[in-house]
Amino acid sequence: MSKKIQIFFSIILMLIFMPKPTFAMHIMEGFLPPVWCISWGAIAIPFVILGLFSIQKTVQANPRVKMLLAMAGAFTFVLSALKIPSVTGSCSHPTGIGLGAILFGPTPMAVLGLIVLIFQALLLAHGGITTLGANTFSMAIVGSLVSFGVYKLIKKFKGPLWLSVFLAAFLGDLMTYVTTSFQLALAYPSATGGIGESLVKFMGIFAVTQLPLAVSEGILTVIIFNVLTSYSKNELQDLKILSEEASL
Repeated sequence: MSKKIQIFFSIILMLIFMPKPTFAMHIMEGFLPPVWCISWGAIAIPFVILGLFSIQKTVQANPRVKMLLAMAGAFTFVLSALKIPSVTGSCSHPTGIGLGAILFGPTPMAVLGLIVLIFQALLLAHGGITTLGANTFSMAIVGSLVSFGVYKLIKKFKGPLWLSVFLAAFLGDLMTYVTTSFQLALAYPSATGGIGESLVKFMGIFAVTQLPLAVSEGILTVIIFNVLTSYSKNELQDLKILSEEASL
């Protein structure tokens, strides 16, 4: 892995761990009723199990991608730790999930996303253990599936590589918050308009901060992907991410 990439992530991690006021990240501890905590956890478990098998298969076939896998997890941790308070019980932040989904597919990112969320809940007081299933589902599962699907779709229609990477990260980020809004709406339906009214309300509030964050994440993901094509070209070819394309 390039020293430039290591220095880049080291600087960002230093900024994250500097003392500063913290706010609830993702859906905070104790905010969801127990029935929804259990339900979202049960839904997330099969994806995590599939992800473990997928990671094992990928690493056995291409041992030298281990560092790239670790980098994808670090990228997710760094971006998802940058938060902007949005609504009571949650906040807006980039997800960083799109890059890993492009490189390794959606199920491995369910595992990496779960690990990231556990560390953030225990070490940074962001999110929570009881809401781990809900947060994993919205960010690491839905976000990954959308990012991977968009990337493959645009490549299938011979779209520019940079555009497929940008839209994958942008839409994966955005759909994470659509899903979070849906989860909150299910847990706290409006007394007058029910789930639909709550969904519109939560999505409307999130959109103010999340749209520019999603654009920023898309641009940053393109930049990092371009760096990887220069310094980790062999690993990307092993993963069949790069064939004839050498750069964005």
